[in-house]
Amino acid sequence: MNKSMAGIMFALGFTVMLSSSVMAARKPLKVYILVGQSNMQGQSKVSTFDYIGDDPATAPMLKAMSGSHGKPVVCDKVWISYLTEGRNGDGEGFGKLTSGYGARSNPKEDGGKIGPEFTFGIYMQKQVNEPILIIKTAWGGKSLHTDFRSPSAGPYQFSEKQLESFKKKGKDIEKVKADKAEATGHYYRLMIDHVKMVLADIKRVYPKYNARQGYEIAGCVWFQGWNDMCDSGTYPNRGKAGVGYVKYGEWMADFIRDVRKDLGVPKMPFVIGVMGTGGPLETYASERYKVTQNNFRNAMAAPTKLREFKGNVIAVQTGPYWDKPLESIAGNFEKIKTMSRNLRNKSKGQPNEDGKMTPRQQQEYLKEYRAKLISPEDETMWKRGASNAGYHYLGCAKTMALIGKAFAESIVELDKK
Repeated sequence: MNKSMAGIMFALGFTVMLSSSVMAARKPLKVYILVGQSNMQGQSKVSTFDYIGDDPATAPMLKAMSGSHGKPVVCDKVWISYLTEGRNGDGEGFGKLTSGYGARSNPKEDGGKIGPEFTFGIYMQKQVNEPILIIKTAWGGKSLHTDFRSPSAGPYQFSEKQLESFKKKGKDIEKVKADKAEATGHYYRLMIDHVKMVLADIKRVYPKYNARQGYEIAGCVWFQGWNDMCDSGTYPNRGKAGVGYVKYGEWMADFIRDVRKDLGVPKMPFVIGVMGTGGPLETYASERYKVTQNNFRNAMAAPTKLREFKGNVIAVQTGPYWDKPLESIAGNFEKIKTMSRNLRNKSKGQPNEDGKMTPRQQQEYLKEYRAKLISPEDETMWKRGASNAGYHYLGCAKTMALIGKAFAESIVELDKK
């Protein structure tokens, strides 16, 4: 081959490589939306990361989260904008994804906690193998029936029983209705407005973004439920099998339709994170709570059975990621709290029912009682793995990391379909 021919071949090869590079650079930026209440915020402290490594099954996940240096990784190809509440109101934190984008006292500062976003971003980026943007909006203690109620669900309607209860309490019914109307859909609108605001100026969050490549809203994850599950006013039949939370399922379907419509993505992959506090239902000791939880979990997943959502909406059961060893220890801590209360209140049938135990004697009794229930090994495990209450999945980073990974894998599954 002569030199001129070799030059031509080199030039052609270089052109092909350059074209491939340009094409890759112009692929739309993948955008994922995460929305919900306190468990989407995330209450798992970074101090519980090491517990992930205690289990051989999850040790590889800890390496993905921490890297060789032992500190939480900073993802070079994953960017996040996070709208949430703090002590002084709502605010936004943004930057490269790392730990600390869980619940925050100051929305703009690292809160030392994670939610599902951390491992969602890590594993989602591994799947798409290109930069991604996460837009997360989450506020604690919010409901679907009111706070996140979407336009298609219409106004919140009080039942006659609720109105009668307000009257008995001497409340101004018209004011109650006006306050409810004002609150209805407030956080739905905040979520939609924030997503649109971020997408209007992506370079503010992701400086290397090239506007010519555009973006694609590639999925949405919903993780919420506690406030609705506990609301006997909105769901008066919550303990009845099959009918307890039917309206939640209907409002969830409305929410999916409205988010897709308002963001202009008719078939956007949608993941419903089904609340799983307490773990698998077959392990529940209380039949009452088992029925309630079962009803609610079924209602959360109900939209996936609708024909319009086949293949584009998926429900992820989070109960299997509940940590049973930590739950057992948590149960014993509750027994200790109960005993402490019984001693103070001179409860009938308890050690201090005659009231003769001095405060010091009560402390000594409680110390011995605790030693019988909580071993030194239990103490160590609890400190390594738990950092919050049961309704926040015990603040266990292992649980939250598994949930985030499952959310990412579910979007990939929908993409394949």
